[in-house]
Amino acid sequence: MIPILLLVAFADPRLMFLKSFPGSDPAYVEISVDSSGAVTYKEDPNDDDPDTFHLDAASKNEMFDLAGRLDHFSHPLESGLKVARMGEKTFRWQNGSEEHEQKFNYSLDENAHALQDWFERISESERLLATLKRTMHHDRLGVNDAVIAIDDSWTHQRLVGSGQFLPLLDQIVNSQTYMNISRDRAARMAAEMRAAAARSQ
Repeated sequence: MIPILLLVAFADPRLMFLKSFPGSDPAYVEISVDSSGAVTYKEDPNDDDPDTFHLDAASKNEMFDLAGRLDHFSHPLESGLKVARMGEKTFRWQNGSEEHEQKFNYSLDENAHALQDWFERISESERLLATLKRTMHHDRLGVNDAVIAIDDSWTHQRLVGSGQFLPLLDQIVNSQTYMNISRDRAARMAAEMRAAAARSQ
């Protein structure tokens, strides 16, 4: 049996982002990305069944590179400026027994902004995915709006983990229960996502 201390020592490096902003939607976000690109997403700290997906290698490498430029969060990121409260954010680095974290409201560091934007994009993408799932099951007339929102995010290069959308887009394409305009848009997006994935390999 492997000692617990050895299990900790060989744990994969992991980036975490937590955001608490009572009154906003969502009021809480927790995102974890490990060195294999595995992502977990929560909107409740007590969620025992979080959403999961895998980042492509280029996206994961960019996030870990930004964390490296920030010295894995071993120095303060808070600007100290008197700006509006935009939620308490936490960057956390875990690598075996090594752990660093920084809490901040607003940072002047461009690398911190870039890494935060990655996490915000993940959050936006997971909420778009959740909306698509909900409308497909409970509000078929709302599917078209959900597909448009996903298309807009994809067009503006803010959609993360596009592979997780493909099974649902394919389901829309192959079902006569959805409007033709939704099916056509879903077909185009699915083709573009697959082409993009092929180019990145």
